[in-house]
Formats: sequence, C-alpha cells, structure tokens
Amino acid sequence: MSRFRAAVAVYGMLRQGGSVLLLRRKGSGYRDGQLSLPAGHLEGDEDAISGLIRELREELGVEVVPEACELALVMHRRRETAADDEYVDLFFEVGAWAGEPRVGEPHRCSELVWADPGELPADVVDYIAMALKGGRGLITHGWGDEGLGKVRGGEGQTL
Repeated sequence: MSRFRAAVAVYGMLRQGGSVLLLRRKGSGYRDGQLSLPAGHLEGDEDAISGLIRELREELGVEVVPEACELALVMHRRRETAADDEYVDLFFEVGAWAGEPRVGEPHRCSELVWADPGELPADVVDYIAMALKGGRGLITHGWGDEGLGKVRGGEGQTL
C-alpha cells in the first residue's frame, strides 16, 4: 500500500508601507488572471527556506537571506478537483530583500500589485485572501461546510 503524499508550496509575503505585494497569474492554467502571492512548489532535496528564496529570485528578481524569512502560517488545503493534490502551504513573512521587485517570469505573471491586506481586491485567490487575513497558526481550507477553514494555535482566531 502506498503512503499518502501532499504537495508543498511556499509563499512570500513582502510588505511595504502597509501593503503586501501580489502578482497576477497567467499562463499556468491554474487561477490565471487572479492575484496571488509570489509562490512555488518545493523541489526535491530542497528545504522550505531555500525554495522560498529561489522562488522570490525567479518570480520577482529580488535577493533574500534566510534570516529575513519567518514562518507565519501553515495551511492544509483539500484538493480542488479529483485530479489535484492536497497541499501543505507555508506562508512566510519576508522582512527584507535586496532589489526592486519586478516581473521575473512574464510568461507566468502579467503584473505586480501592492495591495492593502485589509481591503484586498476582489480577484485575489480565495485561500490567499484567507491567509492574508488569517493571523498565525494553522488554517484548514476545503474541509468545513462553510469553506472558510479555521485558524488554530499561535495568535490565531476562528474565522
């Protein structure tokens, strides 16, 4: 019998002047046209911080040191369709970076948007909006009948 496996993705929350940096997805076939955080899947033999730093370099052209990355939230998401994977998403606050964020992968991103996390645009990916409003701890997404999940631990609160 094979063991259950979940995909792992890392997300970077870069903040400036009270705003968080979002990017508009394109060309992947998943949530194209919607706003999301810079993110990506971990590759084999890669730790979460190294994966985050790689993704931020590729997607935004910025350099980040490991000490600037702080785990803020973990989300366990149920699969969206039968063909999808379940996900464990690791959301990191990125306290400092070198370089001006830019679209580093124009085939996957059409624009960068600085947004107020308290007044997010309507076209932010739903679970990204939840993470940005979710506090700290663990959020589950997709299992509850309300579809909103719960925050547990740390400074979390029930949504």
